[in-house]
Amino acid sequence: MSAVLVREATEADLDEVLALYQGIEDSPEHVLTLAEARAALAQFRAYPSYRLWVACESAEPGADVLGTYSLLVMHNLAHRGAPSAIVEDVVVAADRKGQGIGRQMMAHALQQAREAGCYKLALSSHRKRTDAHAFYESLGFAQHGLSFSIEP
Repeated sequence: MSAVLVREATEADLDEVLALYQGIEDSPEHVLTLAEARAALAQFRAYPSYRLWVACESAEPGADVLGTYSLLVMHNLAHRGAPSAIVEDVVVAADRKGQGIGRQMMAHALQQAREAGCYKLALSSHRKRTDAHAFYESLGFAQHGLSFSIEP
């Protein structure tokens, strides 16, 4: 397993993050332009607890982005006010899969959730991504309830 540094993404990382997303989107037009991604990152920062994270081999400026995920910590009125966390858009560079990068990113996400006092860390995964499901289960995630979605 290669050790990586997981840090908050900057605008300078967005080109590489968008390239990673091209590997998981069904169509190239589903990937934001760089200008759209900059605007979205600014919206992330407007939330009190919504961050885009990247995994890199080092802290050096310009180090390659090997993986990314976003994490939202939501405050709640239920569960005695304990927040919950949601992981989204997890992706590791295709040529770096199987090297422990995803495992380190999810360990980082779990630590962030613990530090925020979250009662759970949740994620969803498309039913066709059976390899991803096996990966998440290997980390201790368990299927819980059902996920429903609708296009507004």
